[in-house]
Amino acid sequence: MTFGLLLIAIICSYFADTEIISLDPWHELLLIAKGFALPDFFATEYLLNALWQTVSFALLGVSLALCIGAPLSLIYHKPLIAALCAFTRAIHEIFWALLFLQIFGLSPLTGILAIALPYGATFARVFSDILQQAPATTSQTFAFNTDRISRYLYGRVAHVLLPIMAYIRYRFECGLKSSAVLGFVGMPTLGFYLETAFRQGHYHQGGALLILFIALIGTIPYWCRLKLLPFYFVIAIWALPTFPSVDSGLIWRFISQDILPPMFQSALNQGELVNASTVNLLHEFANWLKELLSEQALPGTIATLLLAVAALGLSHITALVGSTMCNRTFAGVIFGNGSRFMMLVLRSVPEYIFAFIFMLLLGPSMLPAMLALGLHNGALIAYLTTRQADNLPLSGHFNGRLDSYAYEVLPAIYPNIMALLFYRFEVILRETAILGMLGIATLGFYIDSNFAEIRYNGAIILMLVTAIVNVAVDFTSRKLLYGKKQKQLLCS
Repeated sequence: MTFGLLLIAIICSYFADTEIISLDPWHELLLIAKGFALPDFFATEYLLNALWQTVSFALLGVSLALCIGAPLSLIYHKPLIAALCAFTRAIHEIFWALLFLQIFGLSPLTGILAIALPYGATFARVFSDILQQAPATTSQTFAFNTDRISRYLYGRVAHVLLPIMAYIRYRFECGLKSSAVLGFVGMPTLGFYLETAFRQGHYHQGGALLILFIALIGTIPYWCRLKLLPFYFVIAIWALPTFPSVDSGLIWRFISQDILPPMFQSALNQGELVNASTVNLLHEFANWLKELLSEQALPGTIATLLLAVAALGLSHITALVGSTMCNRTFAGVIFGNGSRFMMLVLRSVPEYIFAFIFMLLLGPSMLPAMLALGLHNGALIAYLTTRQADNLPLSGHFNGRLDSYAYEVLPAIYPNIMALLFYRFEVILRETAILGMLGIATLGFYIDSNFAEIRYNGAIILMLVTAIVNVAVDFTSRKLLYGKKQKQLLCS
């Protein structure tokens, strides 16, 4: 399976656009390095407010996602619920934000809902998978008249509370990155100032912002304590920006007209929708849909898959090398801790920022996106598998060299590496969409173009295509790696 994965990734890399166009990348790299070496922490106006807004959107979005996902996890076994959740989480938060922007404008509600909807669908799936691993024997020991809530809480949830809490903490970390990325569409989070700084070449300012964001992610265990969450929650609601007034007429127009295909809009505006020939309207709609699918959806899907598979291969290599370098018993304490810090940096910085920096160095092609996705996701897998390797018992024959590591440690963590890799493939596909906003011709590029040109109907169709591709790839990867009996162990 590993050989086949790498072979397919190499083939996809060959057909992808990986040309290096930048004439003098070293000059730009030197400027970026100087910016990180001499960061200017006082150049950004409202810096503390941006940091707190990043935390607020993440906290409120994840909290609302829990309220959505926890009840849905109880009925996730129903095909309709599972399909609805798969569709919801398949669309990236940035596109949910672009959609809600047309309805609510630059309102805090836009950012909170953009995080809550896909995260809620993810919580529903993961919680359902975790709850299925709870032993059924405990509930058999309860008294006959024990109510259902007590049976559920003490018979199932109590057994899996620790992995559920661990996943919530991990999802909150993801929420911080998603919150920062929402700044790229105008929300008042850290990403708004990050994008502005890098686009304008203010690398001293951008370096300071990235350092603060990495510190924010790296210190989560210290400041994100369970006892402090109610206090954070109250402050987050109090510190939210003012909710602008929402015109219900505009919302109804968006739902009833703007998202309709152009031929239906034209007939509706002229008052001829009822009298119009159904055959002619359907014929025009078929031609419009055919043109949209052939000129945008098909090339966008091909580019998305090429980029995602190539990035998946690079993620595999990064995860293997990173987990080896982070292992203290093999690499030593100093080198191992240094490698862990490097993995923290790589997994904390959003892929969008990495891709933007690589694009400045290498020019506009798929190569910057491949590097950004491969390094970020590979570092995250290396981080998770390193935690597993730290708890492995080693025999007395372990000599601290590569042969012992490859014989004792790597075989124990490799199945988890592959499981996480195939799980992250769904995430990589979603992230290729947002990288389209940098000009890479993925599905995200065409979705962003349709939103920019106020063609919401085309954007909705392409978002549906994106969801279908993500669901199909996720289903295929699960079947390939685990089969029918083990498909639900992937995210637990």
